[in-house]
Amino acid sequence: MKISTKGRYGLRALIDICIYSSSEMVTVKSISERQGISERYLEQIFSSLRKGGIINAKKGAQGGYFLAKSAREFTIGDILSVLEGDLLLIDIEKDENDIENFISENLWNVINNKISSFFNSITLEDLSNDYKKNNKEDMYYI
Repeated sequence: MKISTKGRYGLRALIDICIYSSSEMVTVKSISERQGISERYLEQIFSSLRKGGIINAKKGAQGGYFLAKSAREFTIGDILSVLEGDLLLIDIEKDENDIENFISENLWNVINNKISSFFNSITLEDLSNDYKKNNKEDMYYI
């Protein structure tokens, strides 16, 4: 399993939204500038996030993006699943070989479940709060 730039940048953008959307919606342009991600690529990522029910958008001069629900309601697993698809180290298929089936059940399934459990144990709120705690001196609000 490899998390692509789509997954990594998507998480960065969502944490940015959590930090900067307390009083207003966040624009692609502002996220792009703060995160160093191209606006076009962010639009592609946000399209997936909108379809996946993670964010909503409001058009117009006062428009922008905002979370569809509270940050505590989204796990990192939810977000990465929308952006990356299944988060499997190994895609397992039933086999006629008894040893292969044994390995699948006792190794590959265990690893896949641990990865899933890990990502589902962390919420977007957890991650953004941890970022805020570690970067207090860098936070500027206008």
